[in-house]
Amino acid sequence: MWQVIFLSKKQYQFYKRMIIFILLFVMNCYSAMISYAENSMDLSAASAILMDRESRRVLCEKDAYTKRPMASTTKIMTALLALEKGNMEDMVKTSARAAHVEGSSMWLAEGETLKLEDMLYGLMLSSGNDAAIAIAEHISGSVEKFAEEMTWKAHEIGAVNTSFKNPSGLDEEGHYTTAYDLALITCYALENEKFAEIVKTERKTVPWQGHQWDRVLKNHNKLLSMYEGCDGVKTGFTKKTGRCLVSSATRDNWQLVAVTLKAPNDWEDHKKLLDYGFHHYKRKEIIREGEYMKTIPVKGGMIDKISLVASSSFEYPIQEGDEGKFKITYEVPDFIEAPVGYKQEIGKVHISFEDKPCGSIPLVSDDIIDKVEIKTVKNSLKKIIKNWLLMFV
Repeated sequence: MWQVIFLSKKQYQFYKRMIIFILLFVMNCYSAMISYAENSMDLSAASAILMDRESRRVLCEKDAYTKRPMASTTKIMTALLALEKGNMEDMVKTSARAAHVEGSSMWLAEGETLKLEDMLYGLMLSSGNDAAIAIAEHISGSVEKFAEEMTWKAHEIGAVNTSFKNPSGLDEEGHYTTAYDLALITCYALENEKFAEIVKTERKTVPWQGHQWDRVLKNHNKLLSMYEGCDGVKTGFTKKTGRCLVSSATRDNWQLVAVTLKAPNDWEDHKKLLDYGFHHYKRKEIIREGEYMKTIPVKGGMIDKISLVASSSFEYPIQEGDEGKFKITYEVPDFIEAPVGYKQEIGKVHISFEDKPCGSIPLVSDDIIDKVEIKTVKNSLKKIIKNWLLMFV
């Protein structure tokens, strides 16, 4: 049988405090376990980050906002700027400065000309410093001007703690980025289809003037064959900077970007980072394409209101406990005047996560309604006659 126990006010307060203490203790333990899980990757890198390519959400990081030199991962921006400003069929001439630059090379000779597209393969696969100089001079007229444009582009993307002094990544005062900035730049660059195609290429043959055979370019990124789903991006190294690496991997149509700076064991670091993302997070559809979102009045139309639906889906990487952290707000007019066209854009829906904006989707008129006509005497009469005829069907 159940026995009813009556507590004094003092006993009640004691047990209440004990329960609160136990709950707080359990929550702290859970938080510590999550923190330990992230730190237990035991990364060799001085700075590291893992980012969802589409949403730019940071999935884990280690000192990701400290400015550091980045060696040849610089060439990610070099390639991006060349792709946006150049023509792939342009013939690029190799200057003396390009042909005699120190460091890694695709073996360009002074006066040699090569298509910009082939130069980009030499830049990203062989990490050619000669290609970097030749591309910069072709696009902007000088290395110095091109480096300024690289910095401007980085800031435009949101990488505001980045400064470029050259297109190759050779050590130079004032040449730096952060792991976070480099991830932002890479996420942006991977949206360019040609860039994505180049960085996942393991081997490429390009012409070699003055030789009876072509150049064979091999990608320095070993992760392309070491890690399932790896599809980029760029290696880097100087004695002063240490080993730097940017990688990307795609599984189930979900792409992650990892960055390490000054990482003696970078290959293993990236396996750990990418594994962490794919194993601890999942992609969740927050809004489905065509999903009903809002209804607004129609002014001067044959109907009084119209439904608005999402023009596309919105997905976001989440881990356990994240489901309740989303907030949806609407940016729509108080009403819309007829006529309303097929899938006409009418406002937006904004999505935030943990009170931080993470995406927006246009709202369109419901595709069930082909057109909302203006209310006229003629249209009204047609509607009355139609309804009257239906009574006798």
